[in-house]
Amino acid sequence: MEKFVVLDDSYMNEMAALYKAAFSGEPWNDNWSDENQLLEYVKEKAGGFHALNYGLLVDDELVAISLGQITHWWEGTNYVLDELCVSPDYQGSGIGSRFMKMIEEDLKHRNVHGIFLQTDLDKPAYNFYHKNGFNDLAKHISLFKGF
Repeated sequence: MEKFVVLDDSYMNEMAALYKAAFSGEPWNDNWSDENQLLEYVKEKAGGFHALNYGLLVDDELVAISLGQITHWWEGTNYVLDELCVSPDYQGSGIGSRFMKMIEEDLKHRNVHGIFLQTDLDKPAYNFYHKNGFNDLAKHISLFKGF
């Protein structure tokens, strides 16, 4: 049985474990062997000023998470989706799209007008978001400077 929930700090360890499981394998191959670094990362993403984190439980097991925050911009109030993942055991089953629709419905009830996110062009997530109605922003680019 699926249950949509707003996540609080009591789910922190489950969120970290799910995040690690989802991103440690192909195609991301993220090395989250430092458990403290992982937990701090999830705390940062889940604990912003206007944090709003969602989860999907199946038979009381956390199988999908969305970590983000509400932001107020001159064009309106948006949800910045920092991280979204689905347990590898459930990927490809349609549960991610159902979860996204649940998130959108909850955000509409909160008078949030859109979702902003960033993802890699060469990862399956890019196609997932397009399939779920997201569009590329023609004049937006992400920049990074390493040192």
